[in-house]
Amino acid sequence: MGKRGQRVSSSNGPGGAMEAPMKNKHSGDPATPRRRDKMERGRSKLSRIFSALVFVSLAIFVQDALSQSQKSFLWKVQSKTSTAYVLGSLHLATKDIYPLNQKIENAFDQSDSLVVEANVNDIKKVDIQKLVARAVYPDNDTLEKHISSETLESLKKETGGIGIPFELLNKQRPWFLAMTFVSLESIRLGLDPDLGIDKYFLSKAEGKKKILELESIDYQINLLSGFSDKDQELFLIYTLKDLHLMEQEVNQVTQAWISGDTKSMESLLTKSVSEDKRLSAIFEKLIFERNRRMVSKIEDFLRTKETYFVIAGAGHLVGNQGVIELLKGKGYLIEQL
Repeated sequence: MGKRGQRVSSSNGPGGAMEAPMKNKHSGDPATPRRRDKMERGRSKLSRIFSALVFVSLAIFVQDALSQSQKSFLWKVQSKTSTAYVLGSLHLATKDIYPLNQKIENAFDQSDSLVVEANVNDIKKVDIQKLVARAVYPDNDTLEKHISSETLESLKKETGGIGIPFELLNKQRPWFLAMTFVSLESIRLGLDPDLGIDKYFLSKAEGKKKILELESIDYQINLLSGFSDKDQELFLIYTLKDLHLMEQEVNQVTQAWISGDTKSMESLLTKSVSEDKRLSAIFEKLIFERNRRMVSKIEDFLRTKETYFVIAGAGHLVGNQGVIELLKGKGYLIEQL
């Protein structure tokens, strides 16, 4: 017992006697505080880096979550046997709308067929001679013989503003002249049909999916060229009014489309009509009548057992007489994605 105690005492004694001076020696070393400061600074730097990484990761997570929760201009329409994804299109667009919301891409991937308003890739199939006959007045007939003096004056101001002599346009029928103005203004604003939603998905579907149409290029040409002189003049007036709003509102339309904001889209696209009640009749023929035809076609698809990715101009989908509300009224299960 005594020897054991001595061993304990001897082990503690010398060890303790040697350790105490070493601690005192280190505590008196002037380099020690500098080392401690350096270690503290290192820890602080690592802490800031870690916090930054956590912040970035959180930001990415929140952005992804917002992207998934944000509505797009896409609806899922279901019958008992079929599904149709209905996407509002910007026929002319900029690179700003890309990349598309992943929900749109996923819906396209899940579909058996692509359905467009009109297959713009078929433009080469249009009979040019027939088009010219419908677009241009024959012989000595001219535009100014078919429109009011008020519209004629507005038209001359518009052509002067874009630097095109009126005489060069005086042979065009009102419906075709309206389309000419839209094309020229779109080019000026940097809007490109090759960047439009229709073109984008037609390219993706080529050789991979069936491509169907709600209408056709011929149908649209026949519709516009078949208007009476009065209706063609109204269409021209409607277009001229929209041209004045186009530059101001192109960004608003794009943002409304990206965020799936149907109320803003409806307000922007119907502004001309709400300000000039004369245009209601032409709006009925250009939009509402076609909406009902499109709904009938979509119902045909919903009677099958396949899945369709349907693209129609965004203006056709919004409002109480839009495609979506008309389909809801027929009892289909509809969800905006």
